[in-house]
Amino acid sequence: MAETTLSSLSDLQGSVATAPESPRYVQKLDKQGRAYATGKRKNAVARVWIKPGPGKITVNGRDVEVYFARPVLRMILAQPFGVTKRTGQYDIVVTVAGGGLSGQAGAVRHGLAKALTAYEPDLRPALKKEGFLTRDSRVVERKKYGKRKARRSFQFSKR
Repeated sequence: MAETTLSSLSDLQGSVATAPESPRYVQKLDKQGRAYATGKRKNAVARVWIKPGPGKITVNGRDVEVYFARPVLRMILAQPFGVTKRTGQYDIVVTVAGGGLSGQAGAVRHGLAKALTAYEPDLRPALKKEGFLTRDSRVVERKKYGKRKARRSFQFSKR
C-alpha cells in the first residue's frame, strides 16, 4: 500500500476519490406496461395500477364519480397529479378494500403517489416534499378491558 503525503490543497484535490452516487430510482413496469403500488391508510388498503392513457379512473370496477361521490374525496385523489402536473395523462385502475370512504380515498392517494414514482422516478422529490409518499400510520386504538371504549371509563357513581 503506497502512502502519499499531501503538502497542499491541490494535491488533495487530485487524490480524492469520487464519492459513490446517490441511489438512482428506476422505472418498474409489469408486462402490460403498467406501474403498480399499494397504498394504505387506517384499515383501508388500495392496489393501484397506472398506465398512459386519456385519464380514465376506475375504482372497484366503477367510475370514480360513482364510487367517490363526494367532491372532497375526488379532490384528495387528484392531489398527486396536481403537484406533478400530470392530470389526465394516466389511466388508473384501483382495487380498494377496508375502512370507510375517507380512509379509502387516502389509501388510493398514497398508492397513486407510489405508482407515479414507480412509473416516473423523477417525480419522487416533488411527491415526497408534499408528504404523499408517507403512510399515515394512525389507526383506531383497541378497546381495553375494564373500559367502555379505548380510554373512556364507565360512569362513576358513589352510591
